[in-house]
Amino acid sequence: MVNAPGVFDYVIVGGGSAGCVLANRLSASGALSVCLIEAGPEDSNPLIRMPMGILPLVRGWFANWSFWSEPQPELGDRITYQPRGRVLGGSSSINAMVCTRGHRWDYDHWAALGCEGWSYEEVLPYFRKSEHYDAPLDYQDQAYHGQGGPLNVTQHRATNPLCRAFVEAGAQAGYRINQDFNGAEQEGFGFFRIFQKGGQRCSNARAYLTDAVRRRPNLTILTNARAHRVLLEGQRAIGVRLQRDGKPLDVRARREVILCAGALQSPQLLMLSGIGPRAELERHGIAVRVESPGVGANLQDHLEVIVETKAASAASFSYRPIGFLKSLWATLLYLLLRRGALTSNGVEAGAFIKSDPAEPIPDLQLHFGAVPNLSHGMNFLPMLQRYAYVTFVYACRPLSRGRVGLYSANPEDPPLIDPRYLTERADIGKLVKGVRLIREVLAQPAFREHREIELSPGPQVTRDEDLEAFVREKAETTYHPVGTCKMGVDEQAVVDPQLRVRGLDGLRVVDASIMPTIVGANTNAPTTMIAERAAELMLNPPEGKALARAARARKIEAACPTS
Repeated sequence: MVNAPGVFDYVIVGGGSAGCVLANRLSASGALSVCLIEAGPEDSNPLIRMPMGILPLVRGWFANWSFWSEPQPELGDRITYQPRGRVLGGSSSINAMVCTRGHRWDYDHWAALGCEGWSYEEVLPYFRKSEHYDAPLDYQDQAYHGQGGPLNVTQHRATNPLCRAFVEAGAQAGYRINQDFNGAEQEGFGFFRIFQKGGQRCSNARAYLTDAVRRRPNLTILTNARAHRVLLEGQRAIGVRLQRDGKPLDVRARREVILCAGALQSPQLLMLSGIGPRAELERHGIAVRVESPGVGANLQDHLEVIVETKAASAASFSYRPIGFLKSLWATLLYLLLRRGALTSNGVEAGAFIKSDPAEPIPDLQLHFGAVPNLSHGMNFLPMLQRYAYVTFVYACRPLSRGRVGLYSANPEDPPLIDPRYLTERADIGKLVKGVRLIREVLAQPAFREHREIELSPGPQVTRDEDLEAFVREKAETTYHPVGTCKMGVDEQAVVDPQLRVRGLDGLRVVDASIMPTIVGANTNAPTTMIAERAAELMLNPPEGKALARAARARKIEAACPTS
């Protein structure tokens, strides 16, 4: 027996970064009914609001799918941890809150691939629409930033002296200082702007699903409800089958079903619904409803490697004797004033640089943190053992491509994740160059009082082949999977430039999976932009605008007849 909780104009699967945007925008007028389905719980745990709560959140104590990849041959057959948010707000509720958008080239490249309407000049208004830029602006900055949007983008309330040393060292190494990675120029060293408000995380759930929004009578939010498949009637999506409280439920859509389950689970849901590569579906006994070879293909991710340095000073975040007292003080500051070290996102500073002067745009991104390497929060022991700081580097646009598949036809199983890291030789070369460039920066005078010794890879590791071995042994995901339901006009494209699933009516995908190529940046701001643009495409479709323009032209022509 399948219970039906209702029929809505729009059914959104996934209450993450994109789903929160769409739930807000589509329900704003009050004229459309919207149901938002989230597999995880409400975002009420206090660790979600506390910025430094990222450590247990990423580790996966709760609010996290905590996926693992297939063994990666180029990483010594290691399986890699793949955390994704399982809570309202999705990964925006567990990430490092870094607000970077990517380079102008990234979006112009999408347009060049046939994604009409997605050039930088065309997507910039949606970045601006999404944000309230709560940081100093000069006249030039105003062209790139918005005021009054849901997402609060601000500066850090507390800045660790090691992070200040990192930016200073970048200048000493000959790089420019960049006050705004999302402004006119991306290149340089500087401090990240972050998604915070009042010293607390500003996730997409907090931003777009405010109390007032959640009280809208035309918006229904179902948490702890796991979507199993899209319901199809002929060549049209008509709803979603889900599981809640141990019972199957069908939620129907009059207009559209929108998948916002992310780059790992949107393709999984399509395949479970009979939409995908024929061989993959038939292998698991799933009837093919729409053959779409690109579903699950084109997986891209930022693979990072970490240089860790033992600190000579006690400036890093630690639970050693001096650090423990500082941590107690930080806890008091946070609880009483929402200030201090616990308002840090862990990676306060960073850089966009070129691996080679011949590169036309920055192709490496650095993150710097005044903490030891905690291995995705899996190992807190280093916090008790040492003062240390870490510098992460990844290639902005890796060439390696992986895939998402199925382990079985059981929707309760996790997706099969095979990123195929470093299968393209150029990718490992950029990471080796990145380690060398990090070492040059950390050797600058700004770190003289803080630097004791490099712990990883270690000062003895100098040859390219040894650095390559280090990368293969230690590289991990930066949590930016994209591309598995790519937008485009070729045969591998899963969705068209309006994000409609090809071969079906009433079904769209709106999340990071639609990116044809990965952007050179963190992915929350771009995903939010994608959802803002998708909402407008649904509420004001291009064909509707064309009809309106034609009607206006006819009216003008009738009023002004030619002789």
